Amino acid sequence: MLSFEMSSEELLAYQGTNPRPADFDEFWEKSLAELAATDPETEFAPATDFPLPFATAEHLYFTGTGGYRVHAKVLRPHNPEGPAVLMFHGYGGEQPNWVDLLPYAARGFTVAALDVREQVAYRSESQQPNSFSLRNHLVEGLDGGPESLLYRHVFLDTRRLVDIVSALPGVDAARIGTTGWSQGGGLSLVAAALTPTVKYTAAVFPFLADYQRAWELNLDKGPYNEITTWFKKRDPRHLREQEVFTTLGYIDLQHLAARIQAEVTLYSGLEDQTCPPSTQYAVYNKLTSPKQHRTYPDLGHDDLPGAHDEIFQLLSQKL
Repeated sequence: MLSFEMSSEELLAYQGTNPRPADFDEFWEKSLAELAATDPETEFAPATDFPLPFATAEHLYFTGTGGYRVHAKVLRPHNPEGPAVLMFHGYGGEQPNWVDLLPYAARGFTVAALDVREQVAYRSESQQPNSFSLRNHLVEGLDGGPESLLYRHVFLDTRRLVDIVSALPGVDAARIGTTGWSQGGGLSLVAAALTPTVKYTAAVFPFLADYQRAWELNLDKGPYNEITTWFKKRDPRHLREQEVFTTLGYIDLQHLAARIQAEVTLYSGLEDQTCPPSTQYAVYNKLTSPKQHRTYPDLGHDDLPGAHDEIFQLLSQKL
């Protein structure tokens, strides 16, 4: 337990290492205004290969910032109960199978699963055929300043998905939940931070937090080791180190945590060397909304026993 990390007492008090940019709040208000000024050009296409007797399967396309067409899978129950669940996948992960969405649709919930731009090889015919790039997304756009960061656009995609799903017939905008593991855990919290109406979030070992702390641990584990690779290739003498971490601070989940109004359940493996516990505690300790923390002392970035079932039950109860 915590063989490479701070003590339990230190984690409970830890407030993060990565700097918070002075204009952080203004940056995100400006980014949200940019999103609002972007026509979503929303399109739903039937998923004819997955017929269901109790729900309709659809492909959702929308335009995000930068003009990118983003894809999500959506299941809409024929008799919706009001709640909706938004699901986010892990870093470089596959888009979920339709069957992964079925438990929520069977419960009467509308459910949508976002494909993170550039990470999933699912494109519309109008897009470039070379499908995806990978393993540099954390630092992609870093040289162009915070407005150019890929994850700034991805974060805004989560807000757009909430807005689109919230407006669907049969959905109660006050009963939206978000969930995911790793990158998906981070994005489920981002969606709640950028959309105050989200009611409940279940996030499992979230990625995208406290970058400087993850780098200082020097665990040589992806995806945080992209930062080390960037320094080797772009700034081998670390002359820009402060600038780099300040820029990454704009997409640091810990600095968005205080904006979250949703109730949060966070899951952490205390031997996680992919998303170190201290980076997760930096987020959890800044949450001001109702929260619970489920810790697994002997597990790392693993399939945490019982978590999938409990998350389904919690979303069913909380929404």
